[in-house]
Amino acid sequence: MTELPRGLLEGIPFEHEFATELDGFYVPWQATEVPAPRAVVVNAPLAAELGLDPATLATPEGAAWLSGSRIPDGARPLAQAYAGHQFGNFVPQLGDGRAMLLGELIDSRGRRRDVHLKGSGRTPFSRGGDGKALLGPVLREYLVGEAMHAMGIPTSRALAATTTGERIRRNQPEAEPGAVLTRVAASHLRVGTFQFFAARGEGERVRQLLDYAIERHYPEVGAGVGSDSDGGLERALAFLGAVRDRHAAVVAQWMSVGFIHGVMNTDNMTISGETLDYGPCAFMDGFAPGTVFSSIDRYGRYAYGNQPRIAQWNLARLGETFLAFVGPDEESRWIEGMTTEIEDFTEVFGARWLEAMGRKIGISDPGPSDVPLIDALLQMMEERELDFTSTFRALADVLRGDRRSLQRLLPNPSAADDWLARWSERLTAQGVPVDAIAAEMERTNPLYIPRNHRVEEALDAAWRDSDMGPFRDLLDAVTRPFERRKGLERFEGPAPDDFGPYVTFCGT
Repeated sequence: MTELPRGLLEGIPFEHEFATELDGFYVPWQATEVPAPRAVVVNAPLAAELGLDPATLATPEGAAWLSGSRIPDGARPLAQAYAGHQFGNFVPQLGDGRAMLLGELIDSRGRRRDVHLKGSGRTPFSRGGDGKALLGPVLREYLVGEAMHAMGIPTSRALAATTTGERIRRNQPEAEPGAVLTRVAASHLRVGTFQFFAARGEGERVRQLLDYAIERHYPEVGAGVGSDSDGGLERALAFLGAVRDRHAAVVAQWMSVGFIHGVMNTDNMTISGETLDYGPCAFMDGFAPGTVFSSIDRYGRYAYGNQPRIAQWNLARLGETFLAFVGPDEESRWIEGMTTEIEDFTEVFGARWLEAMGRKIGISDPGPSDVPLIDALLQMMEERELDFTSTFRALADVLRGDRRSLQRLLPNPSAADDWLARWSERLTAQGVPVDAIAAEMERTNPLYIPRNHRVEEALDAAWRDSDMGPFRDLLDAVTRPFERRKGLERFEGPAPDDFGPYVTFCGT
């Protein structure tokens, strides 16, 4: 492993707060050098936010950095340690098995952001794996992360996707191109990071991590509660409540766009509240709360409708880790306090879900009395297998006096007349012109999402034919998801009937 020639990418102002503040929470490591790195897509807007030149990143030397083959000036690569509950089963040691953190950059808004490579080769945490990733799953994570960002949902993002010049065999009969994802996130601290040290009985490490996470992600908690106050109970509870609130909000946002994460293990639940890891994930077409897309989720643990319950369960596992630094005389009091914070998830999530779903049907200030109206719509959508995304856009058209979109969804549109009458009465009570409500609904409900059949078309073209055109076209659509544009009609509708059941795999 060698450094890049000085001058090419010299002066990138990497910082290393995680490495400096949390010594012992990682293993210094180097990525595996690859034979022929090539940056197939570079995220120019994100690069600009980070103070990087996208044209330089697209060069062969830039690709060498983005693949991990060369170390840019100032980087300090390391593999982070964490544990996790995977499908409910605790694994005491996971860690960055095919990834590494290069360091942090301060972006144009003053935010500290991790720069992380995924698919960069074996590490001490690989557990027998090769540490590599495939181009298809790397592009999926790039695409879905950017779509989520465009819809205003907190998420990690992709700076680049870089092929390695290798061929790797996974789920397909034929070998596929290897690739590395350069991922940017507020941090890669996870519930599983706390679990790693709690499981080893290293209470002071858990306390150290708590203090660091508060300082990095929840300074308002640190400002409001002293570190020694009440043995740390008040501080830990305030932190747990803050993490709870962010995840209640982000899961409500997932639900509002029909997104199914697919692998909500505690090692994929961030402390920052960002969406992380787009492996077996997808967006629903027809509304069905039991929808599952993951090939390994055989019992529907992470189905669409289970996501709030799983988020709450994961938060309980986070709360348990604080008991690692609590004395036996204090344990019952801590458990009581943490139980209250976790049980409050139901109320917090319910408020965020009502807010998100109310806005989708044009209610600017929804209240509990609106829940039956929303539930009735969802029930009708489920019974008639209506497309989740298209239905909400069709309702905006109805407000403008155009029922054609609704008629395409419902062969017998009169079946919705009763609900439409109740909805119209509720909107009239707001005293806002219907055109203004329709316009706001169109700014809330995406028209273009990463439709499963279009995603597969784009990924197949990329890895089978080395054709990035379909990927770039789809990326352009989903990164401006609300505005209808000519020539993009093919991205609006659900998969055809012969597309069949959709399954996604862990590949990055």
